[in-house]
Amino acid sequence: MSRSNFHLPWAQYVETLKPHERPMLPGSPATPDHSLPYRLAYGAVGMLVTATGGIGAAMVTANTQQLAGALGVSLTEAAWLPVVFVMTNACMNLLLIKFRMQYGLRLFAQIFLTAYVLIGVGALFFEDYQSTLIVRAFAGMASAALTTLGFLYTIQAFPAAHRLKGLVLAIGASSLAIPAVRIFSNHLVELSEWRGFHVFELGLSLISLAAVLALRLPPSEKMRVFDRLDFITFALFAPGMALLCAVLGLGRIVWWTEAAWVGWALIGSIVLLTAALIVEFNRETPLINLRWITGPDILRLALIIVGIRIVLSEQTYGAVGLMTQMGLGPDQMHGLFWLILIATIAGSLVSAFTMNPAKLYKPIAIALGLIAVGAFMDAHSTVLTRPAQLYFSQILLAFAAAFFIGPAMMTGIVQVLQKGAQNMVSFIVVFGIGQNVGGLLGSAIVGTIQTVREKFHSSQLSESVNLGDPDVVLRLQQLSGAYARVIGDPAQRTAQGQHMLQQQISQQAHVLAYNDVFLLIAVFAAIGCVWVTLNDLRPRFETRRAARKQASADVAAAASAID
Repeated sequence: MSRSNFHLPWAQYVETLKPHERPMLPGSPATPDHSLPYRLAYGAVGMLVTATGGIGAAMVTANTQQLAGALGVSLTEAAWLPVVFVMTNACMNLLLIKFRMQYGLRLFAQIFLTAYVLIGVGALFFEDYQSTLIVRAFAGMASAALTTLGFLYTIQAFPAAHRLKGLVLAIGASSLAIPAVRIFSNHLVELSEWRGFHVFELGLSLISLAAVLALRLPPSEKMRVFDRLDFITFALFAPGMALLCAVLGLGRIVWWTEAAWVGWALIGSIVLLTAALIVEFNRETPLINLRWITGPDILRLALIIVGIRIVLSEQTYGAVGLMTQMGLGPDQMHGLFWLILIATIAGSLVSAFTMNPAKLYKPIAIALGLIAVGAFMDAHSTVLTRPAQLYFSQILLAFAAAFFIGPAMMTGIVQVLQKGAQNMVSFIVVFGIGQNVGGLLGSAIVGTIQTVREKFHSSQLSESVNLGDPDVVLRLQQLSGAYARVIGDPAQRTAQGQHMLQQQISQQAHVLAYNDVFLLIAVFAAIGCVWVTLNDLRPRFETRRAARKQASADVAAAASAID
């Protein structure tokens, strides 16, 4: 296919395409048979744009504590930075797919990549907390567009027979950001604090902009799709989703019952989202097709996506939190992060090259089974546990995280193709919200359970410490004796020994709480594995039952005919 045809009007250009080269959906580019050099170039640009869209959020998520120090704010204030990113990111897909359909991919790519460059430039000049919040909010919007753009470029790298593999690899590439950032981010921050990160992010966005301008995507069909009621729905949906993200992201930090704004934000979220759904339910051409979304297949898929995002919090929040509680820094966990990165890549590759569109629930069940095994292994951690003891379990979790995403998305796309392309916006909304809000919900649930269980174990352990117990007295003497050379006053040494004993009790309580969380996640994942497996096998059982009934009916009919 000659690239010289790209300038033609769509009506003429589409006539030059073979059937397999035509776009699957409006707003998506054509997929002509490129030469090998162009396929490699498209793949490279796709990976670059995907990395650019995910690197900023991953950097902030992985280094929230360090960023709080650099900005001179509390950890609660710093926790808003990743949350505002998710707020805007979760809402933008509602409009982005229609923007592509109406205005075309070229304008789509230029606007949002340029916006990301300007965001990077702004981050260099506005380094106070309020400005950083605004920058992260705009970065969430731009990142939603860049992730989609990365998918579209990566798909161009694969011939028609392997295009689904390209889609799965593109989805898997977006999950590499956090493990990759954990490996190098601390070195980047050490070089020039957060300015170094902002320069790095700006450099990536400039390279991506140049690459996209140099290698344009094939044309796509344009059509008028926006409706005035779309913007009313968005005006209700976006703030409602933002309030929900705020509640999930900050609730466990400010504590659910201690901050009044959490309750008011939750009420506001429910009211706004309900109003948006009422508007959509009564529209002839809804932006979000509620009747389709509430079908059993899509509801089941949404539960699977959210459920797996919750159990995967064992890795993003649980394991790293446990090691941090043990006093380990990022440098001491580099080996663990490298293995997680390699396992994530392996999971994406295996998912891409083994995926069977007729058996999409099978890899999801396998992923849940692996998560259950990995979480159960981690549930036996002690105060002596170090990253080396978590290698195998975290490899299982990282592999499962990448292994499930592609089949989960393909399940939804199959439903879209069967029921009509007009439901694509609805599916993108479901998938995006499931990924973003599911991640926040997982961290909220895991963090809340861990906090509650830590208080329980701390109380139980403290009550069991009796100063009249000879073992406790001996332990206090050992702890106090460590300060004999620097503290001459026996009373002060004893007080310091008691303080250290309390620290050890607190550390032990944290480990026991994390073990409770890991065990609960293992049980939840095991139940999910069984549920998905039964749902996958149910059609086969129903088919066999129907066949047996038909056979019995045929036998009875034959017997009646003989009589």
